Amino acid sequence: MCLGIPGRIVEIIDEDLTLAKAEVSGVRRNINIGLVHYEEERVEVGDWVLIHVGFAMSKIDEKEAHATLKALEDIGEGYEQELEELKTSRIE
Repeated sequence: MCLGIPGRIVEIIDEDLTLAKAEVSGVRRNINIGLVHYEEERVEVGDWVLIHVGFAMSKIDEKEAHATLKALEDIGEGYEQELEELKTSRIE
């Protein structure tokens, strides 16, 4: 099962390479923000994004992020699998 998981941006690592550090359920990982970080729309520390396989797919508001996290926790196994994959992923 492939899911997009909400994560909060905690650091912009490299503007040129469009890399940021996001936190998802206590796990911090580098992600690529190139799809949501461009001239008209910037991602800032504290923003919430929907993450899939190491890429921020869209910017979301905090209320939507918390509602999505709750729904993911309710489905159980798929969410746990996605968290495990996030923990082992590396974008440097």
